[in-house]
Amino acid sequence: MFGKKKMFQLGTVMLASAVLLAGCGTGSSSSNADDSKNTSFRIATVRWSDWGKAFLKGFVAKSEKQAGIKVKWDVYVNSDWGDKKSVVMSGGDLPDAFWGSIALSDAEIAKNQDSFIPLEKYIKDMPNLQKAFKQDPKLKAMVTSPDGHIYSLPKKTPMRPLIANQLFINKTWLDKLGLKMPDTYDEFIQVLQAFKDKDPNGNGKKDEIPYGAGNDDSILNFIQPFGIFSPNAAAQNMVMQDGKPVFQPTSLQYKKGLTAMADAYKKGLIDPQIFTEDTSQAQAKVQAKTAIVGVAPGWTADAVFGANADQYVALPPLKGPDGNRYINSDPDHLNYARNEFLVTKNAKNVKKLMQWADKFYTDDASIQTYYGSFGIGTKKLSDGKIQVLTPPKGQSSDIFAWTNSFRDFGPKYSPTSFDKDVVLPKSNGDYTKLALDKEYRKYAKPAFPNVTYTPEELQKMSQQYTDISTYVTQQSSKWVTKGGVDSSWDDYVSKLNQMGLKDFVKTQVTAYNRYEKQLNK
Repeated sequence: MFGKKKMFQLGTVMLASAVLLAGCGTGSSSSNADDSKNTSFRIATVRWSDWGKAFLKGFVAKSEKQAGIKVKWDVYVNSDWGDKKSVVMSGGDLPDAFWGSIALSDAEIAKNQDSFIPLEKYIKDMPNLQKAFKQDPKLKAMVTSPDGHIYSLPKKTPMRPLIANQLFINKTWLDKLGLKMPDTYDEFIQVLQAFKDKDPNGNGKKDEIPYGAGNDDSILNFIQPFGIFSPNAAAQNMVMQDGKPVFQPTSLQYKKGLTAMADAYKKGLIDPQIFTEDTSQAQAKVQAKTAIVGVAPGWTADAVFGANADQYVALPPLKGPDGNRYINSDPDHLNYARNEFLVTKNAKNVKKLMQWADKFYTDDASIQTYYGSFGIGTKKLSDGKIQVLTPPKGQSSDIFAWTNSFRDFGPKYSPTSFDKDVVLPKSNGDYTKLALDKEYRKYAKPAFPNVTYTPEELQKMSQQYTDISTYVTQQSSKWVTKGGVDSSWDDYVSKLNQMGLKDFVKTQVTAYNRYEKQLNK
């Protein structure tokens, strides 16, 4: 799904919701939680789009039957959920549980903490989840709140790459101009200059855009050879440098990268509208009938360039001025998540409900709830391996998986070692990305982990980050288009500190240290 990522945008929105935080309790215990007679539950889940209810068939239906329970699913579409969420949370008719991290953010859970019950006493009787905790300690670390309680269940999705978004380059243009694939940043600039000057699309017009907007951050991907990463927005641009958490936009690497990008912009190598166009305008360029964009960032070539995808290949990580190569990698935010299953104070017989949820933490369950149940989206082979099935003609593999499974959402755990037992068709988008991952994962560096915050930390960071991220975005785009990085850098850092950057980073470091302590217990 195409969408131009604005710097920090999602992270800002997520933290901004914390402004609504009120005084929070320590979690509520349902007086009916241990009612052993109840076997009926109502669970709310949110879907990106209305793909029907086929995802509840197969494994999900069988798991309910095996557990001896009946689930009534309240299914919401994400576009409607924003308006309905407050009614559900305040209307006095809470479901027994929420399924999927798309439903409620950390801040929203903190605000309504009295509506949810701690789960650790039930987790003791969940052997599959306990096994996952033992195999992968970060699962437990990321769901353990600063108060010591666990309010939600985690996930780790199967068949996921270590690398994230990356640059893609028009190989057809390279071949036409007789150019080699660039290996260094300097060679990359030379290629962009050739794209600008030599009419590589052959239409006789000066319409080529050497570097354009894709579906990830335009600045961070361009300046990556200087030691820069484009982390998931939830990381609030915190990265790890020399084993320590750092706010990337005040690093020396960021400054050097912006200086270089400003020089490229001055040479006409970057779309002059890259910071002012909207998503539809950017998409029209990268998916124009005749290719006009030479390089742009994204997940895969087809996700960015559409019908022109066969002209593009991944640009290998460029050797930067320091002699190293860098790639985007943020697995703790992209492949893991908390808030995948939350139980409310209304639930009766929570032990029974949690025993059912534990069934989702097996290899077979995780694959079926990601690609589709056996006989629908997947097939168990005679050698024990699992074949992901090809979708019907005219349907993408991604939409086919979303139609027949929970896909990204809900409890699941699949160790990386299990991936070798899953067979993907070459037409599957995950196959394409994993092939790139195999080639480039060696350049991945440790990313800032998926830490937890106290309600007070969330509230304090919210306004700080809104101001900080807005200023960073404005100033960075101004420097790229108008120059002046060196002359105004100190003033930039000083203003960020006035906005509370030092305190913001201190909170992040505190959360990181707390996470590491829990991880190493």
